Amino acid sequence: MSDPNNYKATGVQTPTAPPCSVDTESQTPATGGTQTQTQTQNPPVAGTGVGRFIERWKREDMLKKGCFGLRCIALLFSLFAFIIMASNRHGDWRDFDKYDEYRYLLAIAILSTLYTILLVLIQVYQLSTNKEIFSRKNSAFLDFFGDQLMAYLLLSAASSAVPLTNRMRENNDNIFTDSSASAIGMEFVAFLAMAVSAIVSGYKLSKQTYI
Repeated sequence: MSDPNNYKATGVQTPTAPPCSVDTESQTPATGGTQTQTQTQNPPVAGTGVGRFIERWKREDMLKKGCFGLRCIALLFSLFAFIIMASNRHGDWRDFDKYDEYRYLLAIAILSTLYTILLVLIQVYQLSTNKEIFSRKNSAFLDFFGDQLMAYLLLSAASSAVPLTNRMRENNDNIFTDSSASAIGMEFVAFLAMAVSAIVSGYKLSKQTYI
């Protein structure tokens, strides 16, 4: 058996074991698997039911405010049509109550004013207190059919008075015919507001879960 001291004495270098090769490619970082598992266990919050509920709540709130604004417009122009036609008295043949078309227009203007006042008051109460007077089912049906019926009546009243006013303005263009034309225009604007409100109410009705 050889003595290591003899190698030192003779100047021969002591043999050493070759270094072990390390396969770095086969090694997987310990943190990589942990991060993958963490990402798999924690899905994004955006797709959760809470996010969908918040989006639906915002959409319903926007629709409520939109209907409220449209009904305020219908109330304003129905009131203007009522005031203009009711004061359209200038003696002789220039009195609105001598014509069925103008009496019908005035009656629908009064009905539309009362209807929209009621709806605006209900919505002001609901928006301020966050409480529902009627159930969502009954409210959706009443809004849709009420708005649709009132829009039809406004269009019917305004359309029936147009031919009479046009015939009068061919011979006599005066304050009576101008006031009649203004009242008709007001009811047409009220009709447009109620028609759009009926469309929004129909959309709300179609989105109810019980249908």
